[in-house]
Amino acid sequence: MAISMGGGGEEKPMSDINTTPLVDVMLVLLIIFLIAVPVAIQTIQKLKIPVMPSQESKDKVENLLLTVSTTDGAGRSAGDPGFEGAQLGGECRVYFNNITAVDSNELLKLSYERLDKIVKRAGGPEALKNNPELVPQVHIRGDIAAPWRCVAGAIYNVQMAGYPTVGFISTPVDPNG
Repeated sequence: MAISMGGGGEEKPMSDINTTPLVDVMLVLLIIFLIAVPVAIQTIQKLKIPVMPSQESKDKVENLLLTVSTTDGAGRSAGDPGFEGAQLGGECRVYFNNITAVDSNELLKLSYERLDKIVKRAGGPEALKNNPELVPQVHIRGDIAAPWRCVAGAIYNVQMAGYPTVGFISTPVDPNG
């Protein structure tokens, strides 16, 4: 790299890029990420679903109910005898209508078929556009120890099937204390 010392009588604009500020910014960002990432990883695993006041919803029969959990340390699912509770490292388990265990492909297929029947019974997509109250929703009840990857996979599959609204079921606050 050449340095202009200012000799000679001819002044020219400097055409070299000053990289010092860029390097300073990059080093600061690197330090911030080195500090922030371990803190974020530790706090995310301790996340608990909040207990919130809620109103009882007027469920439609057409609403799809999903339960998301994982296997325990021994590989047992929630319905198996001796199940010790979901673990973060376990395999994802999704239960269609809170009963039937399904994998991702089955969830997509069953959700699509179910929504298709509801749309046909209502008179087609135009009838649902005119009356949005008839559009079914998906309600997900997630185990407190189920990792987000399991819940996000279930959301992705039902949205790919065509369900426009996905909600979560939580434990309501007892109004009597």
